[in-house]
Formats: sequence, structure tokens, C-alpha cells
Amino acid sequence: MTIRTILVDDETLAIQGLALRLEAHPDVEIIETCNNGREAIRAIKTNKPDLVFLDIQMPGFDGFSVVSGLADVEPPLFVFVTAYSDHAIRAFEAQATDYLMKPVDEDRLAATLDRVRQRLSEKKGVEEVERLKEALAEHAPEVHDEMVDSAGEEAPAANRFEKLINIKDQGQIFRVDVDSIERIDAAGDYMCIYTGGDTLILRQTMKDMEKRLDPRKFQRVHRSSIVNLDLVKQVKPHTNGECFLVLESGAQIKVSRSYRDVVARFVH
Repeated sequence: MTIRTILVDDETLAIQGLALRLEAHPDVEIIETCNNGREAIRAIKTNKPDLVFLDIQMPGFDGFSVVSGLADVEPPLFVFVTAYSDHAIRAFEAQATDYLMKPVDEDRLAATLDRVRQRLSEKKGVEEVERLKEALAEHAPEVHDEMVDSAGEEAPAANRFEKLINIKDQGQIFRVDVDSIERIDAAGDYMCIYTGGDTLILRQTMKDMEKRLDPRKFQRVHRSSIVNLDLVKQVKPHTNGECFLVLESGAQIKVSRSYRDVVARFVH
């Protein structure tokens, strides 16, 4: 699979440097380069790339403005590239696939492209399933209806969510049983995963992690916290509609008002 890519940066040397590093990845095809945000919006709408490496600090339309300017089309995957680390949280809130610091490290770039390949593979799989459903609905409606009826709500859930997660931490790879995870806390663009007495660090966004975990067991209860509902032993009311979940380990996790519907299952 070729990853059709656009590079956007107001510094020509930065584009040249990134292009040079991308030569080590033969599946990445650079189809266009842009020196400002307006050029980028036109190029993305015209060429419909798979991936865009997007500088944040640009005169006029910055990187975030480019993303906003594509609200009327299906966006590509974005990787923000910048010299300023203080944009990291906002980058992930803008649904960026990753965030790279200048000068771009080759190993870090390779890890980013692995994530891009995974995202594109997942997207392609979903699109193929939808095309199959549409074809069946048109040419074999009885088969389509049978598939819908037999699928049920529980069938995809059993296979969709991960049972084991590989976490590389301090040069070691840990295979973590998902059921053993008590809670997950966001720490910038990293997450702290608590399993019993251990704490492991993983570079991933909360939104990505939520997609990997079964929502019948794992729920986000705060902007920066996911908990294993099976390990909640007590709900402690707090002020202003907030409360705390007390876990089996004794840890107390605050539930913000925007996530209070999660607590409803414990009090009914």
C-alpha cells in the first residue's frame, strides 16, 4: 500500500530534511509540498492524500487553521511537526495521528509511520466491509438482511477489542492482560497504565486507547482518566455533581460532571 503524502512547511529546508528522512520508507510517496496553509488546503482538497505532515507555526494560516479549513471534506491523517512542544495537547485534540519535534528523529519518524500504516489499514478494512454491505443490499437483499439479523449487538464485541496489549517501557516489552488494567491516566501525550502494583508508560492518545478497550468494562470518567469498571468497589459523592470512584487498590478517581452518566450504572 502506497501512502500518498503531502509535506507542509514554510521553511524549504525543513521540507527537504523531512523528505530526505522519508526516503527510507519506500511505501511513502510525496505527491506535493506546500509552503503555507492556503496552499495546503487547496492541495489536500485536490489530491486527497492519505497523510499530511503539517507544520504548526506558519504565517497566515497555521497548522490548526488548515485542519479547520478541511471541515467540509474527509480529512487525511495528520502528523504535526513543530519546534515547540507546548502545542502537543492541542495537536492531539485536533485528532492528529502523531506529533513530531524538529529536527525529526529517524526512529521517532519510523514509529509514527507504523501508527499511520495501522490507521490506514483499519480504515481500509472498514471501507471494504461497508462496500460489501452496500453491494449485498443492492444485489442480494435477502443475504444482507440475514447478515444484519445474525450479527446482533454482542457478536462484533467479542472480537473487536483487544485482550492483550504490548507496552514497550524502559527498553522492555510487557504483554499486559487487559483485564488486569485497573486504570489509565493521561500525562501529556503519554499514558500511565496501572496494573496491580505496576505502572507502565505508553505513548498513545486517550481516544486511540478507548477504541482498543471494551466499553462495557472500561469507561472514561474524566478528561484524563479511564477506569476498569469491574474493579470499582465504592462510589463517593462529591460537590457540584462530581464524585469519586474507589477502586479495589484503594485509588480514588474523580468523575467529572460531563462523565457522570458512567456512575449511573452503580446506583441503580
